[in-house]
Amino acid sequence: MQIHVLADRCTTINHQMEIQVTGAKRLVIVVADPGRESAGALQWALSHAVLEQDEIILLHVEPVNAKRAGTLSFLRRPSQVAGSQMESGGCGEYEFLDAMKVECEKKQPKVRVQIERVEMGEKDKAFTILTLANALGAGLLVIGQRRNSGTFIGRKLSETMSMKGNDIADYLIENSKCLCVGVQKKGQNGGYVLNTKTHKNFWLLA
Repeated sequence: MQIHVLADRCTTINHQMEIQVTGAKRLVIVVADPGRESAGALQWALSHAVLEQDEIILLHVEPVNAKRAGTLSFLRRPSQVAGSQMESGGCGEYEFLDAMKVECEKKQPKVRVQIERVEMGEKDKAFTILTLANALGAGLLVIGQRRNSGTFIGRKLSETMSMKGNDIADYLIENSKCLCVGVQKKGQNGGYVLNTKTHKNFWLLA
């Protein structure tokens, strides 16, 4: 696997990977899960992609509870009670979302940050993320990838039901209307390997 090393952190990667750095307001969606992949993706976004006029949504997609499936609708937003629990840190299962929001506010204090929890409904995680990103008019979609990611091209919507892990990231990269960046963090100080639809395995040094 050929890896292209990019030493210039901001100017080169933004130009090469077509990340917009204009003054226009932009919605940046970061797929948020309780794992190192999401944490690394958020670190890259805050350091190299997000500008102070942007808005960030930390998007967490969770499976529908089978016992409640009959009463839930596709892409339903969390209740006001659940939202207040997340903001106060009182919902232990979702503490990672609070931690990610705090990191955003620390690194980009002028950027508005929201947490969104949605349920998958009848479709899978990739379809849910793609549908919501398109509906909200996202300008940039960021998702963490595991290190063993392979190339993924041309998967149809009907084939997404069994996708997990890197398949989800690769599907979003290939099918998102906005620029989608898959981020692999290479150790503590090893930089990042980035993937988009037109650029594969770009290595950004830390």
